[in-house]
Amino acid sequence: MPDVDRERAWLLTVDGAPQSYVDLDDPEHLEFEYARRLAHVLDCAAEPGIPLDLLHLGGGALTLPRYAAATRPGSRQTVVEFDAGLVELVAEHLPLPAGADVTVHTADARAWLAGAEPASADLVVADVFGGSRVPAPLTSVEYAREAARVLRPGGVYAANLADGAPFGFLRAQLANFGTVFAELALIAEPGVLRGRRFGNAVLLASDEPLPAAVLARRCAADAFPARVEDGPALARFMRGAVPVSDAQAVASPEPPEGAFSLG
Repeated sequence: MPDVDRERAWLLTVDGAPQSYVDLDDPEHLEFEYARRLAHVLDCAAEPGIPLDLLHLGGGALTLPRYAAATRPGSRQTVVEFDAGLVELVAEHLPLPAGADVTVHTADARAWLAGAEPASADLVVADVFGGSRVPAPLTSVEYAREAARVLRPGGVYAANLADGAPFGFLRAQLANFGTVFAELALIAEPGVLRGRRFGNAVLLASDEPLPAAVLARRCAADAFPARVEDGPALARFMRGAVPVSDAQAVASPEPPEGAFSLG
C-alpha cells in the first residue's frame, strides 16, 4: 500500500520503495534522477513556456504534471492511473495548484490508450509499474503502435524503464519502438549502460529527430550524470534485438533486492 511521509515535502513509497517525491512549495524541484530526465525531455519538446498537450500513463503523486503546469502554463494534461486508492490519497493530501489543467482518469493504461483520440498529444510519458515491474501489456510492439497513433507529427514518446545486463528487456523495448518510430534515444547513467548495476533508463521515440545533443548536456549536468545514446552507438546496443508481440510480451525483470530501496 502507498505511504506518504512529510517533512518539508512529501515522499510516496510503495511496498517500501520510493515511488514519487513532491515539494508542494516548489513543483520544479525534482528529487529523483529519472524524473529530472523526463523533465529535460519535456523542456526540450518545444520552446520554453509554450503550452503542450501531455498524456501521462501512470500518475504516481503527479510530480511531472505539477512540473509541466509550472513550466508550461496552459498545458492540457491527461493522467491515467490504475490505482484508485493512490488517486484518492494524492487528491486528499497533495492537491494540484490552482489553474493546473490536469484531468486524472482511474483506468488501465493500455485500455485507455486504445480508446484515446488519434494525434491528440504532443508528448506521451509512460511511467507505469505494477509494484516494481512494467506490466506486460505495455511492453509489446502493438502497444508501441498505439502510442504512435496518439502522438501528433513530431511528438515524443518517453518511457521510464528499468533493466540490467544483459538488457534483454530494454533491447526488446527499443526494437519495439524502432519498428514504429524513425528516431530513438536512450538516457541512463553510465554505470547502468555498462552493465555494472540494475537501474532506470528513459526510452525516447519520435518520427522526427530528437534533441539528443541538448538533452546530453542537460543530463550530464545533473547531480548523477547520465548519457544519451542514439545513432550508431544505440544501434550497437540494440544489435540482434527483435520486437515482441502481445502474445510474447512479459513484464520487465524483477529488480535485485535493494535496487530501488531507500537504503
